[in-house]
Amino acid sequence: MRSTVSRHRLTAAHKLSAAGLTAAGLTALALAAVPGQATAAQSIDVKHVAWTTHDAGTSDQEQQERLTQATGQAADRAKTEAAAQHRTATDAAAKATAQAKARAEQDRAAKETASRSQDRTPVQNTPAAPAQQAPAPAPAKAYGDNLDGWINQALDIMHTKGIPGTYEGLKRNIMRESTGNPQAINNWDSNAVAGIPSKGLLQIIDPTFKAFHVEGTSWDIYDPVANIVASCNYAAKTYGSMDNVNSAY
Repeated sequence: MRSTVSRHRLTAAHKLSAAGLTAAGLTALALAAVPGQATAAQSIDVKHVAWTTHDAGTSDQEQQERLTQATGQAADRAKTEAAAQHRTATDAAAKATAQAKARAEQDRAAKETASRSQDRTPVQNTPAAPAQQAPAPAPAKAYGDNLDGWINQALDIMHTKGIPGTYEGLKRNIMRESTGNPQAINNWDSNAVAGIPSKGLLQIIDPTFKAFHVEGTSWDIYDPVANIVASCNYAAKTYGSMDNVNSAY
């Protein structure tokens, strides 16, 4: 009987050792299932199950239950630790990927900025064209200070004002009225008796000179050009033109 019991206890101890080895093997398998964590098995602390003499006296069924429980607990711990290490590795990889992407984006932006700077063509200021000077005004027409010059100047003014007359018609009436003397004055006719003597080249009286004065000429009745233009303006309104006057008017 003693030898039989002894063989039974040795068999139970062997079973317990086998359970320990099985738990360690499961732990290693659980760690190997996680990529990159093959060495994690080294950090797993597999606790050996201590068996007492009292435990050795338990039944095979109780020993089997304890073996199963120990094996499951060891496997759960291995899985939990492996999952934690996997999450840590995954987070580190994701962080490294994000950092690499950010650096790549910064490099790309810097290259684009440099490329745009090189592509820009410096703006060259085109010199402004020299301002064109306004043409110099035509020199004023020169007129002689004599009867011929006075008549020609008066005709130019009359043409701009729309007053009719010709050189021959003006000169003919001037010679009859004053013989070409711009200072001539009539002190003996009815106008002189009335106190408004005829004056100048075409012997015009003051009221008529003022009424038919042409803008741009002198207000001096003795001015030869002003006298001719005012007299011709009056003759145009009264006779159609100085050319139509052949006597005192």
